[in-house]
Amino acid sequence: MKIVYFTHSLASCWNHGNAHFVRGVLRNLIQRGHDVDALEPQGAWSLQNLLTDHGQEGLRAWREAYSDLHSKQYGPDFDPSEACTDADLVIVHEWNDAELVSALGRLRAKGGRFTLLFHDTHHRAVSAPQEMQGYDLDGYDGILAFGAALAEVYRRWGWGDRAFVWHEAADISLFKPPADDTRRNGLVWIGNWGDGERTAELETYLLAPAKASGLALEIYGVRYPAEALALLARYGAVYRNWLANARAPAVFAQRLATVHVPRRFYVRDLPGIPTIRVFEALACGIPLVSAPWDDAENLFRPGRDYLVASDGPMAERHLRALAADPELRAELALSGLETVRARHTCAHRVDELLSIVRQLAPKPEVV
Repeated sequence: MKIVYFTHSLASCWNHGNAHFVRGVLRNLIQRGHDVDALEPQGAWSLQNLLTDHGQEGLRAWREAYSDLHSKQYGPDFDPSEACTDADLVIVHEWNDAELVSALGRLRAKGGRFTLLFHDTHHRAVSAPQEMQGYDLDGYDGILAFGAALAEVYRRWGWGDRAFVWHEAADISLFKPPADDTRRNGLVWIGNWGDGERTAELETYLLAPAKASGLALEIYGVRYPAEALALLARYGAVYRNWLANARAPAVFAQRLATVHVPRRFYVRDLPGIPTIRVFEALACGIPLVSAPWDDAENLFRPGRDYLVASDGPMAERHLRALAADPELRAELALSGLETVRARHTCAHRVDELLSIVRQLAPKPEVV
């Protein structure tokens, strides 16, 4: 099957967590023998920010870990019909330019013989609904929404049974426990500061419990303003700046535990959608403590795959217990890894994707 994926950037994961998942899915599709093209716009802001901050060296981890993946950049004179020639499946991520989204829809409506899917992996459908409803999706065959709550938004917008749940997942070709589990110490948190929508939660469930438990804390991510860095310093956390996603397994392997602090939109408005870091951390066998989060779709086994903290003091108790109890750490790591490998790998998501394509446009070559 010929598959074309329009991404924001495949090469850069700078403030672009969706790149993690897309890389894993495309790799698995290629391994299954499919012909895959990834296209991204010239000047994508994620790639430009990465190059500005780190230069070509910032792309080293991507090139080393994903030598089998390549993307093609297109400019302002790009003709999408050429890219879709002979395509069986075209997927368009929602960070693409609205005009490109519309042009692909028109191409499909005018007789394009490919299945066309819109891939939404963000909270804008609830945080900025007018912006999302501004996309012209009339020619699209279906929606890939990264959680049931988001799919339900699209169903209310008239998509009905053509809005499919397609969660993110871990690329276990890269995210896996270390071959030699050496001595671990301290905590790590990998996440971007964003727009300050979870500042209070980070202080309550991460910074304060880490300091109170006496565990050293390292933080990786981007978009940390001066006030955020001052807050980290006040709690004694060490800020390490951006981390290439391909380097995350090695960092997880050095630490006792990590913490999940979901953004407010995923707690309040889109329950049941975890950040991709949950899948990746559990795939690496690192114990995880989570701030309050409603696993509305029963993706995991709370209390077995990870520990849940209802408030700051409970988060501190969990961290102290993990530091003191190697058996507890081992049990959590094994359970979380078991769940990811059984249900939440990129291979599982490829199976789901191909099933969706068969539902929308049955073709004998979809295998």
